[in-house]
Amino acid sequence: MTTQTEFSLPPYKRGFHIITNYVLKQLADLPQYGVLHLFIKHTSAGLAINENADPSVRVDFETSFNKLVPENQSYYTHNDEGPDDMPAHIKAVLSGSSVSIPITNGRLNLGTWQGIYLCEYRNHAGSRKLVATITS
Repeated sequence: MTTQTEFSLPPYKRGFHIITNYVLKQLADLPQYGVLHLFIKHTSAGLAINENADPSVRVDFETSFNKLVPENQSYYTHNDEGPDDMPAHIKAVLSGSSVSIPITNGRLNLGTWQGIYLCEYRNHAGSRKLVATITS
């Protein structure tokens, strides 16, 4: 059986944010076994799974992504929406737009130190729409 839910995240500031609990609150009871697939419907933000305990990891991600893809580069031709726009698109390609997580015994089968991240790459982003598909 497959179910699908679309919901919006509240606006987040630029950076890496753990949204695991928020996502779970948007979903009905999880099946005993299956897969949760999350997809973000935006080109300037991404989703990832990573460290959920030490906040310095998220700071280091932000710093590293900004060094990999800096703003205000003369070679960017897409710059109508501000200096953070084209870098946000590139960063979103690097992080990806979806994650899949196994469901076991009615719970997300994440590792001990894993959480779902919203990777927000815009300085002044609005709410973000996610599609959650559960296959059991």
